[in-house]
Amino acid sequence: MTDIETALRRQVPDEEAAARAAEVVIRRAAEAGLIDVAYAAVDTPFGRMLVAVTDRGLVRVTFPETPEEAVLVGLARHLSPRILRDARRTDAVRRELDEYFEGKRRRFSVAVDWSLVHGFHRRVLDHTVRIPFGQVSTYRDLAVQAGSPLASRAAGNALATNPIPLVVPCHRVLRTGGALGGYGGGLDRKRFLLQLEGAMTATLP
Repeated sequence: MTDIETALRRQVPDEEAAARAAEVVIRRAAEAGLIDVAYAAVDTPFGRMLVAVTDRGLVRVTFPETPEEAVLVGLARHLSPRILRDARRTDAVRRELDEYFEGKRRRFSVAVDWSLVHGFHRRVLDHTVRIPFGQVSTYRDLAVQAGSPLASRAAGNALATNPIPLVVPCHRVLRTGGALGGYGGGLDRKRFLLQLEGAMTATLP
């Protein structure tokens, strides 16, 4: 056996020990109330998406191309620096996303933490989350519902910066007349989600 093979064989127990130690750290940090934000990666048809939760609920969902470091820096700046990777705390979100993409879930039941959204943007997203599965709304309708009938463009900006896509279904919002409009995750994903929900019609581009 070569020195390299010997080293590799010794590495496995070390990795297992490190994993066990990490579990202990996470458990003790949670017990001591030292975790304000827990996050983990979730496998989806779009790739590995990052989800983050607080004691209030789901606070962040990001598409695969968003750098993890940037997400964590943003969470630390706007919420708390006490952030730790903890798959157990995000398990409910992962399970519901799995069921949604498998066509088994039409409504998310996980609680939502709106801490990253304020003012008009919050009002827009609060109405967005009420759009039923399989149905669509428009930027103009959301602007009206949010109390600013002439603010369709601002409503679009609120949707473009939605920190919790999929669960807060900004993909269900179209331009007046039925055009897709924009989507923070890209139009191909918007089409995919609308088709998944049966809301894509022949009139949509």
